Amino acid sequence: MSAAPGDPRAIERAAVLLAGADALLIAAGAGMGVDSGLPDFRGNAGFWKAYPALAAEGTGFTDIASPSAFRADPRRAWGFYGHRLGLYRRTLPHAGYGLLRRWGEAKRDGYFVFTSNVDGQFQKAGFDPLRIEECHGSIHHLQCLQPCVPLMWPADGLQPVVDEAHCALRGPLPACPHCGGMARPNILMFGDGGWIDTQRALQAAHCQDWLAQVRRPVVIEIGAGLDVPTVRQFARRVVLRHGGSLIRINPRAPHLDGVPGVGIAAGALDTLMAIDRILGQPSA
Repeated sequence: MSAAPGDPRAIERAAVLLAGADALLIAAGAGMGVDSGLPDFRGNAGFWKAYPALAAEGTGFTDIASPSAFRADPRRAWGFYGHRLGLYRRTLPHAGYGLLRRWGEAKRDGYFVFTSNVDGQFQKAGFDPLRIEECHGSIHHLQCLQPCVPLMWPADGLQPVVDEAHCALRGPLPACPHCGGMARPNILMFGDGGWIDTQRALQAAHCQDWLAQVRRPVVIEIGAGLDVPTVRQFARRVVLRHGGSLIRINPRAPHLDGVPGVGIAAGALDTLMAIDRILGQPSA
């Protein structure tokens, strides 16, 4: 079932599915952060609006979000990622994160988060780090560009100063503490054969262990796009393999792809708050 924005029947159906589940899997794409003021980089038009310096030269998201960009123009690549690191550090998670956390903590079998977002917003919102799988890595960790060793380290000490008008890093380039070469974010980029996925592999193992023990899960998928469908595909696999149902919240692509559940063509925060209002109503 897919529904139009604000369809009360879809919101009610989502609340029923959530209330009847013993476990909650939260599957989140870039659309989850839009209500916090974060860009979702949907197509070059949206990306260039956020980064006009890259628009002026015709550099697209897939061009700059690549290890080759660090080799070709490291100050430009670090201008982009340094700006994003600062943005994500400053941004506060919207109230929908708190609702999801409260719902998940109330479930008999708890919750898990599967997200393609590299922003660390779920951790900032108080979610248990051991219950989060970041399938594309995290901007809050660094690794060697080479890489010289299969290790990553926290980006806590990095305070990049960016010339936003030119999308260029000022000051020294981040360096690998092991070889002295250039460091890069520990993020899966486009055309990336050097991503160190040790942390993600450990998170994935935790997620699979949790899924193996849960019964009657409900999957709430939020803001997961079609261009890089990692989150949508994962949510669908979970429903097909483990039973349960899918609540897909997506203003542009709410269709369900043949799995049971409900699709809601709306944004994250408004929909989560509408569901919570129904959950808070006393039963007749």
